[in-house]
Amino acid sequence: MNRKPNIVFILADDLGWSDIGCYGADLHETPNLDRLARQGVRFTDAYAAAPVCSPTRASILTGKCPARLHMTIWSEAAEGPEGSAVPDWPLTPPITRASLPLEETTIADALGDDYLTAHIGKWHLGDAAHYPETQGFDLNIAGTHWGCPVSYFYPFKGLRNSEEFRYIPDLERGHEDECAYLTDRLTDEALRIVRTAGDRPFFLNLCYYTVHTPIQGKPEIVSRFRDKIDPEHHHQNPDYAAMVASLDENVGRIMDTLDELGLAEDTVVVFFSDNGGYIGQDAGQTVTDNHPLRSGKGALYEGGIRDPLIVRWQGHVPPGGVCQTPVMSTDFYKTLLDIAGYGDRPEYECGLDGVNLSPLLDDPDATLGRETLCWHYPHYYETTTPVSALRRGDWKLLEYLEDGRRELYDLRRDPGESEDLASAEPELVAELAGELARWRDEVGAQMPMPAEGATQA
Repeated sequence: MNRKPNIVFILADDLGWSDIGCYGADLHETPNLDRLARQGVRFTDAYAAAPVCSPTRASILTGKCPARLHMTIWSEAAEGPEGSAVPDWPLTPPITRASLPLEETTIADALGDDYLTAHIGKWHLGDAAHYPETQGFDLNIAGTHWGCPVSYFYPFKGLRNSEEFRYIPDLERGHEDECAYLTDRLTDEALRIVRTAGDRPFFLNLCYYTVHTPIQGKPEIVSRFRDKIDPEHHHQNPDYAAMVASLDENVGRIMDTLDELGLAEDTVVVFFSDNGGYIGQDAGQTVTDNHPLRSGKGALYEGGIRDPLIVRWQGHVPPGGVCQTPVMSTDFYKTLLDIAGYGDRPEYECGLDGVNLSPLLDDPDATLGRETLCWHYPHYYETTTPVSALRRGDWKLLEYLEDGRRELYDLRRDPGESEDLASAEPELVAELAGELARWRDEVGAQMPMPAEGATQA
């Protein structure tokens, strides 16, 4: 290879661990993602650093955990109603950062002038003073402070909840029957960059809005899945299944274009999701089901944080590999910089929480020498109260911050977290809880306060 490898980082929004075929989906059809897995390495125990979107996105770009960044909830809620006390909440969540600080070094910053750096799609990491252009990206298409579109259909704008006007910028040209679906249109923009990058290696940060609400699939695909649903399926939402199918189709378009241009062996493709699947309601339907995992978006049970992760780099990563080593979204920073040849730059090491996953890409059966992963979500959501969690080996501890309740699970034997072993393993619980407390202290994690007071960012 005569130049640095291209990097295509594809991030889905709210896609659950079992929402694609190679992870066990029973209704959804994802032939292209399944093909990507056959051509690369599929990770069985990959985690988002947070159970909601903005914190995980910050962790990907900086290699730092959300608790260290003081970005533990989505940006609108950092100082908004969701981040403030509600009368029946025993705790007041901390006031957190709404924007990724400009002094943080992102992957795009670190790649510098050597790469064409482009962000396409959902940003959700702060106001206009903190948009991708201020965080090292040469190009920003469709990235704003909003977390979801008002519509997936052209012209991608309108009133949300009858009060807030939202729009997706940079996609104004076109007609209603041309590039009419948002997921397709974002891929069109991504492929335009791939085709015009020339000899310059590119870092494409392609962040689809899908499959976040509103749940809107193409009608003809929705109809196909409605006819396919069986009462035995865990997945029962045809509109959501159609959105997953469109996501998969567009991943296929990217793969096919890289093949067409002869770039497959010069391009690392990473596919990930920002948190677990949303199990609430939209338009009167349950959105998704993360079976066999427990709960979903917002929770620190596996259904809220375990995500699909596939990495393909033809000629470098062994095809068809399956890696069971636990990894986290904070690990992408060091990994992608190592792939780009910048792994030995000490100026990019300060305060990082992630590790380099390259050994696992060379050998999916390798280990990292890291025993513990930690999470901190000091907020309320429809699936949880404020909670911290720790995984060490196969053991997983959850500590709920309202009352100090602790739960313990053996994930290898019980990935669905159905049997709480805390009462049977009191010494282990105390040991893991001590480790979790030390980690919170080390990263400066903000804690919720009794309802009469809150900490500041």
